[in-house]
Amino acid sequence: MSLHAKKLELVQMILNTDRPKLLEKVSQLLKQEKEADWWDELPLSVQQSIETGIEESDRGKVVPHEEVMKEVRNKYGL
Repeated sequence: MSLHAKKLELVQMILNTDRPKLLEKVSQLLKQEKEADWWDELPLSVQQSIETGIEESDRGKVVPHEEVMKEVRNKYGL
């Protein structure tokens, strides 16, 4: 079933229901999905690693791309 067909099927189901509680649940589900942030979906360890990297970058603790590539080329004989 295509995405468009699935949407139409869901719309039809919503239009055909007379159950206010069900409609409220659907509404809440859609609102939650809309409000979800990809950051919150990441594991805490990944969030912490990213935050550490940003802090190090802000303090100037970075290695220039050219230097990293030079090390990789030397290490792997590229």
